[in-house]
Amino acid sequence: MAQAPETPATRFLTAHKIAFTPHLYDYEAHGGTRVSSRELGVEEHHVIKTLVMEDENKKPLLVLQHGDRTVSTKELARQTGRKKIEPCKPDVAERHTGYMVGGTSPFGTKKTMPVFVERTVLDLEWMYVNGGRRGFLVCIRPADLVKAVGAQPVDVALDK
Repeated sequence: MAQAPETPATRFLTAHKIAFTPHLYDYEAHGGTRVSSRELGVEEHHVIKTLVMEDENKKPLLVLQHGDRTVSTKELARQTGRKKIEPCKPDVAERHTGYMVGGTSPFGTKKTMPVFVERTVLDLEWMYVNGGRRGFLVCIRPADLVKAVGAQPVDVALDK
């Protein structure tokens, strides 16, 4: 297996003394968490996607959601005290995070922004989240996610 890349995300995790294990896989465009879970042999529920959203004032925020669920943006807006939340366009998401869409990590982003996490993610023993490059996930404990980025729990999951 190829050596794991050094990314802003892995530098962030190392600097904050967050233990992680790197996992590379063959990236497929538009394959999402279905492909990464299959390639790594883990449940899609444990692969956490990092979604870049913006509120009615175009202020960015990150939402971490199980790979086998989607986000209710209406419920997210309600729970976070915003009028409206919608996904960012890919070029805008890349400007906010410094990462290519498909390789967005909640760690080491270009801009500091609020991070929200589906509450049930915090019940997992381990989670797999993007390590800052397409085809690269890091496995960490959900409690370390909260410690590292101050992720705030929300209940916004919808079945796919």
